[in-house]
Amino acid sequence: MRPEIKTIQHALSEKIIGKEHQLKLAVACLLANGHLLIEDLPGMGKTTLSHALSQVFGLKYARIQFTSDLLPSDMLGVNIFHANEVDPDKKFSFKHGPIFSQVVLADELNRASPKTQSALLEAMEERQVSVDGTTYPLPSPFFVIATQNPSYQSGTYALPESQLDRFFMRISLGYPAWEAEKAMLMQKNIGATLNQIIREDDLKAMQQQVVETHVSDAILHYILNLVNESRQNPIYPNPLSPRASRALLQGAKSWAFISGRDYVIPEDVQAIFIAVTAHRLASSQSGSLATTPNSHLHNESLSQQLLDSIDPIAA
Repeated sequence: MRPEIKTIQHALSEKIIGKEHQLKLAVACLLANGHLLIEDLPGMGKTTLSHALSQVFGLKYARIQFTSDLLPSDMLGVNIFHANEVDPDKKFSFKHGPIFSQVVLADELNRASPKTQSALLEAMEERQVSVDGTTYPLPSPFFVIATQNPSYQSGTYALPESQLDRFFMRISLGYPAWEAEKAMLMQKNIGATLNQIIREDDLKAMQQQVVETHVSDAILHYILNLVNESRQNPIYPNPLSPRASRALLQGAKSWAFISGRDYVIPEDVQAIFIAVTAHRLASSQSGSLATTPNSHLHNESLSQQLLDSIDPIAA
């Protein structure tokens, strides 16, 4: 692992104890310039992880609490009318909403109405928002971390497949192990702010290095074989889209970069495969983390089954 990534991992582990693999996936998602969905029960550390990530990378952070009465303008911003202004060009001014941050926590995304959920799509995909016919660019880097409660809990609206597909990765922290939870209970500096480890310019340089990571034809064929298997085999409710193919490629590059290599190997694809595909393969009728507490495990088993069905050597 690269020394700077190891330092970041160590700092994040002070906040989220015993979840090293999930933390590494979250960092890989940011370096790949994607967006992260965290699905879990309340109180598992989803918000803590998002805040800690913004601190170690020194990025401007905003939290949006999604509720049933949240309006798109509450998130994007609104034009304000100035009655006493003489200059017609200054009659209206745009007040930026919390979406204009570098790390945006969309907390409990599936508690908001579909209209408000969909307002997030343009920001995630185009890195811009449109209000009253005017387009405003979002800051760079721009990283959305959305949390989602299980849909068997009251007051939730299932995310459609089209929106799930916008999330580069999905992770679940889950309950901590006995020793990890004991260490958490013994912490005395729970609210302490983490020091910035990576500067913004360095983060952008790292993201560019991820893009330039070498990928052989054999790795490309491995990814294509996995994706095509999902499309040809009827056991997968939702075949993987070309967006998923690109996510697998970028995720593998990011994992290789974190591991200290400038080239991708099959193990990089395998390391990120479930996080990239499990929420895409499931149908909204069964849910991404749906009607029972353990249904997300079924979705992950679908991804694992797909991964096991293709031999990387044969690719």
